Amino acid sequence: MSNENLRDVNAFVAVAEEGSFTRAAARLGVSQSALSQTVRNLEERVGIRLLNRTTRNVSPTEAGERLLAQIEPALEQIEQGFAQLSSLRERPSGTIRLSADEYAILSLLWPALERFLVIYPEIDVELVTDYGRTDIVRDRFDAGVRRGKLVSKDMIALRIGPDMPMVVVGAPSCFSERKKPKRPQDLSGHGCINLRLPTHGEFFAWTFHKGGKDLRVTTEGRLVFTSIVQVREACLAGFGLAYLPLDFVTGHIASGALVEVLADWRKTFEGYHLYYPSRRQHPPALAALIKTLRLHD
Repeated sequence: MSNENLRDVNAFVAVAEEGSFTRAAARLGVSQSALSQTVRNLEERVGIRLLNRTTRNVSPTEAGERLLAQIEPALEQIEQGFAQLSSLRERPSGTIRLSADEYAILSLLWPALERFLVIYPEIDVELVTDYGRTDIVRDRFDAGVRRGKLVSKDMIALRIGPDMPMVVVGAPSCFSERKKPKRPQDLSGHGCINLRLPTHGEFFAWTFHKGGKDLRVTTEGRLVFTSIVQVREACLAGFGLAYLPLDFVTGHIASGALVEVLADWRKTFEGYHLYYPSRRQHPPALAALIKTLRLHD
């Protein structure tokens, strides 16, 4: 239906319901003469009279009654639709789809979502673990979480986490027969536990930094996982050295369960950012999540 038809039909319904051009004009906020002309235009377009007019009242013709029976339910549904939109603004609901890597989910998203889901019981959240440069628009995500340098330049990015130092750690038993490595190249003499990135199948690179330069080292060992939780557990059990975020093992280092090596070669990655396509007209559920994550940071 064109805008012109919708406007004219709305005018006809108002007159039929009010039984008066005067009252209908006041209801619609237009002049009586303009309203009368609008209804006449509609009657000319459909080729049949829709209203009986007398000096005292206005009432639908038989054709008008049939038209009212058809269009009033539809107009009511339209009003209900706009009412639901208003309700969404007042009380966010619906589903949020997020793409994030595993550590972002563990360290930032889930701690925030534990509170968020209680505050907004009508919002559902789908978290997809992904290490790639996901096109969130193409893949129909509401937002993504990645380290800052991995966010596309055409996205709006909100920093939600601190910088992330990476450390090499091992159980004390790993150094009972082998010396602690002093340089990243010395890792070749140790069994290392690798993380295979499930999105594209490559190993997560062990990257080090010293003297203003980065150094990547290829590591080998008996174990490969696709989850950093499993990497940490195997490392705690003494099955090899692991390359993990410092915050993920701080407690274990403090307790002596793990020992850090190559501390002067630490590589620090930029912190996590929440990113999404536009600043305008966020879905209410996403707007609520953005507010929560901003406070969480």
